[in-house]
Amino acid sequence: MQQDPPPRLLGLDIGNRRIGVAVSDELGLTAQPVLTLVRKKPRDDLRSLARLVRKYGCREIIVGNPLNLSGEQGRQAEKTQAFAQMLANETKLPVHLWDERLTTAEAHSILYRSGHLRAEHRNIVDQVAATIILQGFLDARHTPKSEELSS
Repeated sequence: MQQDPPPRLLGLDIGNRRIGVAVSDELGLTAQPVLTLVRKKPRDDLRSLARLVRKYGCREIIVGNPLNLSGEQGRQAEKTQAFAQMLANETKLPVHLWDERLTTAEAHSILYRSGHLRAEHRNIVDQVAATIILQGFLDARHTPKSEELSS
């Protein structure tokens, strides 16, 4: 009996000006960058993201949760969580918050190492960050939890 492939996931790095978008592959193993959405009105952003969900057949959404380095929730995390809730209401899909501390710095580092000039980063850094967020979620989901050994 053939198993259905895992549903695809949409990963988001939500900023004040742009939203980085990534999507999982058909096997649910890897994340790939899709695009950077320039923010307009929240209603327009939600509709654009809902279209991407439909286009890629996503069944879950992973949103980077921008906690402070201390792990505490700041103003940006509150704004992101409110937007994530609106997105859940719009799409009727589960939306998971995923710790995104330092992902933008990691995205810049990846771009530097791959030979991109700093001036080129602005157009793609958000989608690279979204890819890092989604890949972290996928890796955690596929890592078997430690099992207790019984004697």
